[in-house]
Amino acid sequence: MKIVGIILIIVGVVDVGGSWLGFDLWRSILGFDLPWIIWYFSGWVELGLGYFLFNLGSDTIEVEDPDN
Repeated sequence: MKIVGIILIIVGVVDVGGSWLGFDLWRSILGFDLPWIIWYFSGWVELGLGYFLFNLGSDTIEVEDPDN
């Protein structure tokens, strides 16, 4: 899960950065022509989903202390 999350975060950063610079990741690289409203938010959705998956695959497990 962590690897998929990291990949989505990297793609999201490229997508958001590219949209600020006038580069369209979806049309240029992937060959999809997204509608404007979806294209505008796609990078942020990728970042959020990547962050969620990265945290879902976290190795930390909280254990309740029985002494408290």
